[in-house]
Amino acid sequence: MKAYDGMYIDGAWRPAAGPDVIEVVGPADEQVIATVPAGTVEDVDAAVRAARAALPAWAATPPAERAARLTALRDQLHARRDEIAATVTAELGAPEKLSQAVHAGVPVAVAGSYAELAATYDFEEKIGNSTVYHEPVGVVGAITPWNYPLHQIVAKAAPALAAGCTIVVKPAENTPLVARIFAECVHEAGVPAGVFNLVTGLGPVAGQALAEHPDIDLLSFTGSTAVGRRIGAIAAGRVKRVALELGGKSANVILPSADLARAVNVGVANVMSNSGQTCSAWTRMLVHRDRYDEAVELAAAAAAKYADRIGPLVSARQRDRVRGYIEKGVAEGARLVAGGPEAPRPQGWYVSPTVLADVTPDMTVAQEEIFGPVLCVLRYEDEEDALRIANGTVYGLAGAVWAGDEAEAVAFARRMDTGQVDINGGRFNPLAPFGGYKQSGVGRELGVHGLTEYLQTKSLQF
Repeated sequence: MKAYDGMYIDGAWRPAAGPDVIEVVGPADEQVIATVPAGTVEDVDAAVRAARAALPAWAATPPAERAARLTALRDQLHARRDEIAATVTAELGAPEKLSQAVHAGVPVAVAGSYAELAATYDFEEKIGNSTVYHEPVGVVGAITPWNYPLHQIVAKAAPALAAGCTIVVKPAENTPLVARIFAECVHEAGVPAGVFNLVTGLGPVAGQALAEHPDIDLLSFTGSTAVGRRIGAIAAGRVKRVALELGGKSANVILPSADLARAVNVGVANVMSNSGQTCSAWTRMLVHRDRYDEAVELAAAAAAKYADRIGPLVSARQRDRVRGYIEKGVAEGARLVAGGPEAPRPQGWYVSPTVLADVTPDMTVAQEEIFGPVLCVLRYEDEEDALRIANGTVYGLAGAVWAGDEAEAVAFARRMDTGQVDINGGRFNPLAPFGGYKQSGVGRELGVHGLTEYLQTKSLQF
């Protein structure tokens, strides 16, 4: 076990204000692998003051120079990919292949995209007799989750830095180790002192202090809708901007003309990726009644193949929560066709890949985010019924549509109340805006739309 010390504040690792530490526990073996400081209100205040002091110079830095620092950051992340992947595997439990490709690989691409945007975005434009300037919003407070611990930091920090903002990041207490690597990469990339700051700590202490700090101009949060509501309320009290990426209960709609086997197999893989700990996972599979039984059989067979492939859940609490949802689903009338709540291994916080059939739209498992390797299969009567079910939750983050004709799939997708829809297995695009409708959040991440979240406009008339 390694005991890490200090917070990254104003360009250096500084001792924490208090003596308390957070134990980082490996989900696969339930052993403590490290400790990090538990940040206090004083630590958060020091980080915000450093960010505020650094803001004027960084905001005035030419975009080309900001782009150069982001390019250097991308290169640092690429150089440390193996270390990043190993760290995520240790603290999150993600399988090595997933850690390499997604947890370590995607942040490199995202950082590079913002290096390019910083160099090419038009921060000044002419509209009639006005000159419009796109200026940094100011000091950003970012509270990031544990499920994609590095990607979520990069998705906030990179556009903030590209825009000319300074930032304080409070990572999830379950996965703080990769955040420390990111801070080291920022330092080695030559980002000026105070522009990026990192405070590890608990949500009710450090997270709350960051959300309430009067010198934060924008709060960016990714996590549960319940916490997002609280952060939104805090921000509203101070008339402060927020960017909230919250929960999801995404529908995977398989229209009758679709290639059923492919749609089901890809759908199951989507749900099982990252052990189901993905807010945009297609956790509701909607199948026409005439092909329903076949789809259930395919889904059960596909899920069984992931029994030895997926990692554990992040914590004992999360494991127990997911098991509870499986039990509740069965109690409410769902039919268990794969997996179940029983522990599949004697050690580690594992949950079996699970498929629940005969799920109806009013069941708890069809309405609430489970955040584990659990797929609910629902039947629909016709296209209008499918649309009603797909749109019948408080969420609207992502989704998928499958059809033999692409135009048919697009027409259906355009009617879905959700921020992102994959058509016939469309590939992930790190430049496309990501974010939700309804209670799935406010604002967008990634690409140019993610950059504009960190900008405000000023117009001069001549």
